[in-house]
This record gives sequence, structure tokens and C-alpha cells, in this order.
Amino acid sequence: MKDNTLLGLTKQLIALALLVLTIASCKKDNEPGKGTTAAIIDYHQTAPTKFIDVAGSAYAYRVLGDKDGIPLVMLSALGGSMDDWDPAITNGLAQKYKVIIFDNQGVGLSKGTTPDNITAMANDAANFIKALGYTKVNVMGFSMGSFISQQLVLDHPTLVNKIILTGTGPKGSEGLSNLPNLLAAAAGLSPEESLLRFAFTSSAKSIEAGKESYARTQKRTVDRDLPVNAQSGGAQLTAVLGWAQPYPNAFNELKTITQPVLIAQGQEDIPVPVINATNLYKNIPNASLITYPDAGHAAVFQYHDEFVQAATNFLSK
Repeated sequence: MKDNTLLGLTKQLIALALLVLTIASCKKDNEPGKGTTAAIIDYHQTAPTKFIDVAGSAYAYRVLGDKDGIPLVMLSALGGSMDDWDPAITNGLAQKYKVIIFDNQGVGLSKGTTPDNITAMANDAANFIKALGYTKVNVMGFSMGSFISQQLVLDHPTLVNKIILTGTGPKGSEGLSNLPNLLAAAAGLSPEESLLRFAFTSSAKSIEAGKESYARTQKRTVDRDLPVNAQSGGAQLTAVLGWAQPYPNAFNELKTITQPVLIAQGQEDIPVPVINATNLYKNIPNASLITYPDAGHAAVFQYHDEFVQAATNFLSK
């Protein structure tokens, strides 16, 4: 649904959304700068950008790794394109699974117009997956990408094998409607400063992890994806705030999900408070929940070693 008040959002607010929610990666929180990355193949930096026609629009995507089996399709956060994924996550998972990252319609290098609601975004993602020739995939979403993942499994259940949800909550998530105020509070900050404020905690370890995160996502310079433009960013923000609207049937819908679901959340997530992950866990029949201490919205990047291990174990069962 679309809240009429969103029509008054300023260009400055949209720009802030793009800056703040382009989430980068970070090192392991309890041992900053000492991740176990030896012998990791760096697919993230070298995978070529490909394009595929989906209902008349060219979608940009990259395939990381060459493993057989059910692939893992990753759905990005608000304001994020392919190069805003944490390489520690994508590379870590690509060591054992074929990982597909992509720009949904109108995002980054993909053509078309970005819709302003999560349902349409989920349908676009389903069309992209089917265009690649897959009839069954695993999906992982971060923030808005996890909203899309939830809607994807509700509307296209036979397409989804397992689901990983991070930085997320159900429809009507508590606290999510405060997002415009959080973005406005970041006015005047640099992109890195906005990231640290929005996605990490105020502890020294978390701040250091966030700085490493920001630096790591800047490493790819050849064949780099385009940033999200104003139209796409504004539509995404509208979609996220639409997801935040009260939805009395949210928990009943979650109870219909039969696929295994892994939920990972920071205990100090500000835009999507951890109570929302708990509500997901309580209402999805086959769900497991991990919460990370001293971690905010980008918790899975802060604890990337632990998360990659947990996700790998989950997908391998």
C-alpha cells in the first residue's frame, strides 16, 4: 500500500536514503581485522556483469562461483546495488554455493522502472529467477531484500527452497515507520559517517568494523555497478514505508511458510528493532534465529565469519 504522505518526501530525504542504506561490509566484531579469509577465492571482485532480458527489460547480474546444486539468489537492501554487498559474505558463501547477485528492475545497471511496492518487487525477482531457467532457488535478503524474500515465498512458494532473512521484520514491523526521521538525522554526514551511524553501534569495535566495511565495498573499480538513481531510491523508500504500515494478517501469512528459514539480526538494530526478528521466528513454523550482541542493522557483516558458517550449515542440511 502507498501512504499519501510519502508524496511529500523531499529529494534530500531520498538522497539520504541512498547514502545511508547503501550498506557495506565489516570484519568480525569480537576480533576486528582478523577474519578467517585465507585461501578464499575472490569471486566478488572478478565476476563479470551479465544481462538477461526479463519481460522486455535488461536485468544486470553476476554469478559468483561455479558450484552445482541449488543456487543462492541474494536480494539487496534499500539503496543497494550489486557492489554494495559485503564481499566477505558473497565470497564466503560462493566457496560452497553458486551465488547470484543482481539488480532488480530499475536498480543500478538494470533497465526499467523500479516499482514502489514490495509485492511488485517480489514478482520482478521471480521473473528474473525464471528467466535464468531455475525452477528452485535458495534466497537471501538483507533489509528491504528480506521484505522482498518474504513476499517472494508467499506469492511463489514452489520457486523457493530455503530462505535466509537478515536485518528484517514482518509486514507492519515495529519501529520501521520511523525511517524518515532516522534518515533526516543523518543530514550533513558523509556516506561513511551515515553508514556507521545507521548500521553499526557506537562501540569502538563496531565502529572499527564499520570503517573496514565501508572500505571493503569500495575495492571493486573495474566493471563496477551504478549507484541507485533518484527514481529508484524514491520508489524503494515508498515500498519500505508501505511495508511498515499496520497489517493485521501479517503473522497468519507467516504461518503458511513451510520452507526452512534462517533469521539473523543485530540486538541493537535501530531501523528494524530485534523484536521484529523475534516475531518472525515465533510465527514461521520452520524457523531458526540468531541474534548478534553489540551489533546493529549490518550485524551479519559485522559477524561475517560466524554468519557465513551458520548460513553454510543451514543451506547444507
